[in-house]
Amino acid sequence: MNTTNKSVTENVTLGHSYDGIREYDNPLPGWWKWLFVLTVVVSPFYLLYFHVGGPNRSVHEQFAAALDANQKKKYADIGDLTPDAVTLVKYMKDPEWNEVGKSIYKMNCVSCHGAEGGGVIGPNLCDENYKHIKKVEDIVKVINEGVAGGAMPAWATRIPNKNDIVMVSAYVASLRGTSPANPKGPDGSPIAAWSAGDTPATGDAPATGDAPATGTDPAASDAPAASDAPAASDAPTRTP
Repeated sequence: MNTTNKSVTENVTLGHSYDGIREYDNPLPGWWKWLFVLTVVVSPFYLLYFHVGGPNRSVHEQFAAALDANQKKKYADIGDLTPDAVTLVKYMKDPEWNEVGKSIYKMNCVSCHGAEGGGVIGPNLCDENYKHIKKVEDIVKVINEGVAGGAMPAWATRIPNKNDIVMVSAYVASLRGTSPANPKGPDGSPIAAWSAGDTPATGDAPATGDAPATGTDPAASDAPAASDAPAASDAPTRTP
């Protein structure tokens, strides 16, 4: 019987046995070891380039830049938006643009305010109570500048496209009165309903003097005056 290659063909154990399970000396293949070494060598350069280097190098930043470019194409037809009450109420009621605002909200606001706006760390956006907002355009100010000493960060530099700020503000305004699954309790005080601010002032109503006088028949002025009736002396006389 040939036993020359017996030591090669038999499995060699490391002398460890756990509940009848023996550990064999089966080294990793060479290609796997060199691949591991390569990842260790490359990792410092990867870290420096993508996480410490210039802007727009990380996957998140590249995705945000691509999304911003796509949004600019959508905004080409509407131009630069003014963050006033009329604009916010208009786009709040537009289903197509409201979806744009919703996508921006999901990217940036869900972690603090929840997927449905019911609040997590941040306040509930769906009830009638607000702490830093009195009118709809205040939403833009809070998003741009932040509040509460940084608890709500300023997003003016994080969301560079100003139309994005308007769209997400309009979406946040549209959440008011909705019913999220697990809402937080009220925070702040109730405020008046959103208003576009374009209701005519009382002074724009027609002046009282321009209205027809009460009880006056417009047709009466067209009737001939009494002085225009034939005089009695002009009537033909009867001879006996």
